[in-house]
Amino acid sequence: MRRPRRWWGRKSTPAKVETYTRWSFHFFGVIEMLAMGASAYERVGPRLATGLAVLVTVHAAVGMAVASRSLDWTRGLRPQPLRLLWGYAALTAVISTGTVLLAEHASGDAVDTAAGSAFGGVLCFGAGMITLGVRDRRRVVAVVGGFALGTGLVSFPLGLGATGALAVAALVLVAGGFLAFTSVFSVWLLDAVYTLDEAKETRARLAVAEERLRFGRDMHDVMGRNLAVIALKSELAVQLSRRGRPEAVEQMIEVQRIAQESQREVRDVVRGYREAALEVELTGARGVLSAAGIDSEVTGGTDGLPAEVQSALGWVVREATTNVLRHGDAQKCAVAVRMSEGRVVLTVENDGVPEVTGSADAVGSGGCGLAGLRERLAAVDGTLEAGSVGDGVFRLTAEVPLPSSAGAAALEAAS
Repeated sequence: MRRPRRWWGRKSTPAKVETYTRWSFHFFGVIEMLAMGASAYERVGPRLATGLAVLVTVHAAVGMAVASRSLDWTRGLRPQPLRLLWGYAALTAVISTGTVLLAEHASGDAVDTAAGSAFGGVLCFGAGMITLGVRDRRRVVAVVGGFALGTGLVSFPLGLGATGALAVAALVLVAGGFLAFTSVFSVWLLDAVYTLDEAKETRARLAVAEERLRFGRDMHDVMGRNLAVIALKSELAVQLSRRGRPEAVEQMIEVQRIAQESQREVRDVVRGYREAALEVELTGARGVLSAAGIDSEVTGGTDGLPAEVQSALGWVVREATTNVLRHGDAQKCAVAVRMSEGRVVLTVENDGVPEVTGSADAVGSGGCGLAGLRERLAAVDGTLEAGSVGDGVFRLTAEVPLPSSAGAAALEAAS
């Protein structure tokens, strides 16, 4: 059981939906073989039943191939299988006509029932499978209507009569239409899942691009004016120096002052970019997880915590949230901050982590990773533990000791 679970766990959500869709249509072929091929042995003799079973099995096998190739075409993996679709339609017509002719050369109500069941079932499944390879709604309606009309035209000359031919045509129209609707809806759902997944990735890339733009704007605001002033004063100093004016020294002193001020402002911008406020990160984690469709629960407060502790734990929240989005298929995520015996404990726990990737190394491979978090926590004498706790649940725990005064203030704020 572990290998199938690992194989399934490695797949992304869209890949799981695609696999489920593919095997659902393959299961339709199995139903066709059992319902109309194998059941014939209970109604007629072994010789006739074997003939019907072979015809139905061949039709079901080709139908599975049609479903697989059509879904590949839907995902853009191969061109539209037009030849296979036309060949499958022709095979459906030949087999359905063959079942009726087979019944004509035999006698008995059981033979008529078995042949009629194979006749209608082959046409219904044929109409449903062919619509997988058609996108336009008008063509889907044309396929189902054409199969129903062809059923009536073939049935009437073979002795079913007007009423019987009309009834069989109506049956094919309703059953084939239902299977066609199932096919179209399944393809639409599969495309929607992939579109949503692509939108999720696009949203993440846009968030990164927006943060880069913000940082770029901050750097431009800080450096743009100062660099322009430095350039002007340097040019003025050059002109004054060429004329032997003593004011050139004053201008260069001013350039030096502005350059030093620019260095300080750049350090402030970078420091603010690198620091992470815990309260801000908790709020951001709640918003990002909710936007990704993950049921999130964020508890605990940050009042009274020293700035360096909040910065270190803020990075833990940021990295843990990123890993929840990147790895596994989480449905729930809980983030909690609590004070305990002079220590602040931060836990991030989520489900949906495959067993093969549910280790600390795997989950911490993105961003700065767990190694970087441990370095940040080590600066405040903190520790970090991460790993799977069973049943696809991953837990990350960060503990940071608090100074006696800060710990008392944090406990008072929490109470």
